[in-house]
Amino acid sequence: MNRRMFTGGWRTAAVLLSGVMGVSLVSAVPADAVHGAVPGDFNGDGFRDAVLPAPGADVAGKEGAGAVVVLYGSASGVSATRRKTITQNTAGVPGTAEAYDRFGGATATADLNRDGYADLIVSSPYEDTTKGTNAGTVTVLWGGSDGLTTGTDLPASGAAGFDPLYYGLDIAAVSGPSGAKTEVLVGGWSGSVRFTGPFSRTGTYGGSAVANDSFSDSVALGDLDGDGAPDHVNVTYGQSGESGGWIFVNPEDSDATPELPPHLTQGNGHIAATGDLNGDGFADLVVGDPDEPEVEGADGMSGGRVLVWYGSASGITSDAKPVQLTQNTAGVPGASEKSDAFGGALAVSDLNRDGLADIVVGAPYENLGSTRPRAGTVTVIPGRTSGTLGSGSYSFSQETSGVPGASEPGDFFGTTVAAGDVNKDGKPELFISAASENNSTGAVWILPGGSTRPTATGSRLFTASSVGLTQQNGTLLGGNGLLGVI
Repeated sequence: MNRRMFTGGWRTAAVLLSGVMGVSLVSAVPADAVHGAVPGDFNGDGFRDAVLPAPGADVAGKEGAGAVVVLYGSASGVSATRRKTITQNTAGVPGTAEAYDRFGGATATADLNRDGYADLIVSSPYEDTTKGTNAGTVTVLWGGSDGLTTGTDLPASGAAGFDPLYYGLDIAAVSGPSGAKTEVLVGGWSGSVRFTGPFSRTGTYGGSAVANDSFSDSVALGDLDGDGAPDHVNVTYGQSGESGGWIFVNPEDSDATPELPPHLTQGNGHIAATGDLNGDGFADLVVGDPDEPEVEGADGMSGGRVLVWYGSASGITSDAKPVQLTQNTAGVPGASEKSDAFGGALAVSDLNRDGLADIVVGAPYENLGSTRPRAGTVTVIPGRTSGTLGSGSYSFSQETSGVPGASEPGDFFGTTVAAGDVNKDGKPELFISAASENNSTGAVWILPGGSTRPTATGSRLFTASSVGLTQQNGTLLGGNGLLGVI
């Protein structure tokens, strides 16, 4: 394995894919919509609006051009009748819908220009540009009193010499205490691109830089050391001999030698998220590692796992040992079974409003009995100020009373997960997608926030046809998550 590919930091020189291939690429097909955007108030009416990506949607006869459906929040929640569908053919949106662009491949929400309106960042990771085939693009749709009506691109060419590939496989964004501390992190196979504020709706931003040694399937932002600035997390595509990809934390700050790459050495995975799980004021790093171990007992866990690195005043050191969570962990429902893909979707949010972030984990390949293989489940692991994570965990599936629909083979319930309050009652709703529901047109469930946690009672189901996307297959409402990888 050519470890020299991983030294260095945020630079303007690009890593060519031929050079990257020296690290033994495992997954030949990148994912769509690794993360989905949390709800944001795009029109300033006081209610957050839900974001339902549909990267497989056909647009004006262009197969798989992609779309994003926004469901507007209200005191009664969201409704399919209060929606806006946005594509690259929508007035004010840069570009043109073309076959297999996959607009909506990843989405993120933040008030980038700090005007009081949330903005939506949307990628098209398979878009062909002057940079090449499948170079990818990322677009900011700017919020305002009329909602999302204009957009500008965040160019992958922001750093000289950078040749993007699948730019926008994942996106993370944070609105900081100032414009300068507002950031967007974009993942792709040629490296991760960091954009810093201040941002403006005319398309300007403070600066950009490339971590060309940190090619990513997943990215995340979180203040792991409590210094008031977001730390940057990049998870590479899978590495040969390991169950997942390498995890980089702030690779631009590393002074590591070629013999000691700046990645976390005690674990790996495919998807990352951050949040303060124990209430100590430091964000913690959570990584989903859903693949089966290549070498049993040496790496990974059968059925999948989630790894937690706790933040501290010194951040997270490269040799820090994480806490490991599986379905065999005490208090976690179910049992680890081969190919469950526990950790195949991931979000971190305070669902029970106790001031501690909770971990939402998708296991989209979990079997529900012998007749419903890969129907899928979602598990919530509450944060704790002390003691072992796992106690008080609970799960949902289409078999849970109150959840609409019925489990069927290959639904992949738990393809993506997200959380946010769309009815302004202070109780976050839980969003769960199933990419293969209804002939892979996809579906999204919204579970209402309850007194102590989300509840299945009163759950809403949104199918592709219910939000006006009428093609017969492949719409992928809610996103494709890691299904192209795991």
